Amino acid sequence: MSRQIVAVIPASGIGSRMNAPLPKQYLPLLGKTILEHTVSLFLEHHQIDKIVIAVSAEDSYYQALDLLRSPKIQFVLGGETRAHSVFNALQTIDEDAWVLVHDAARPCLKRSDLDKLLQITNEQGAILATPAIDTMKRAENGVISHTEDRSTLWHALTPQFFPVKLLKHALHHAFEKGESVTDEASAMELMGYHPLLIAGRSDNLKITRPEDLALAEFYLTHSTE
Repeated sequence: MSRQIVAVIPASGIGSRMNAPLPKQYLPLLGKTILEHTVSLFLEHHQIDKIVIAVSAEDSYYQALDLLRSPKIQFVLGGETRAHSVFNALQTIDEDAWVLVHDAARPCLKRSDLDKLLQITNEQGAILATPAIDTMKRAENGVISHTEDRSTLWHALTPQFFPVKLLKHALHHAFEKGESVTDEASAMELMGYHPLLIAGRSDNLKITRPEDLALAEFYLTHSTE
C-alpha cells in the first residue's frame, strides 16, 4: 500500500535526570550527538518521506548539526509537554499521511523493528513494546501495596505509528479534557481506540540516566542485527 509516512521526533526536553550541562539529545555518543544517531535510521529508510523534529524555542544546539543540511528534515517549535510538541509537528503533515513518533533519546532502534511496525495497516495504529519480565510492585507512599500480574503488562517503546488525522484528533481531545498523556497510544486509548502491540527488541532503550550512555554505546557497537 502506497502511503506517505512521516517521522516525528519530539526533542524539546532538557533531560534533567542526566545532570548534564546541555539537553541529553545533544550529548556525545560515539562521535555524534544522541539525536543524530536517533535520526539516522529514519533518514536512510526509503519509506520515510519526511522527518519533523520539534525543538525548544531556546534551543541553539540544533543549528550546529549537519542534520540541517538534509532536505528531508524540518524543524518546528516544540510545546509545553511532549504531547504538545508532537501536536505542533503534526500541523505540518498532511492529514492523509501516517506518522511514526519516536523519542529523541532512543538511538538504538533497529531497522528490523522499524520494518515490522511499517507493515501495520490497522487504522487504530500500533506501538513497539516489550513484555514485562521483572516482578512488578504497586506501591503507596513508598510501601508495597501488592504485586501486579506481569503476564498482561508491557513496556511501551517507540516508534508509535498512527494515521495523522486520528492522532491529531486524539491529542486535541486529551488537551480539551485536561488529561495528561505520556505517549501517543495513551491519547488514542482515551478516544476508545486499541492500538496493536508489536513485540520489539529490549535494546531499544531510552537514555534517561547517566549510566544509560554506556549501555547505548555497547548496543550501538555490538549490533546483533
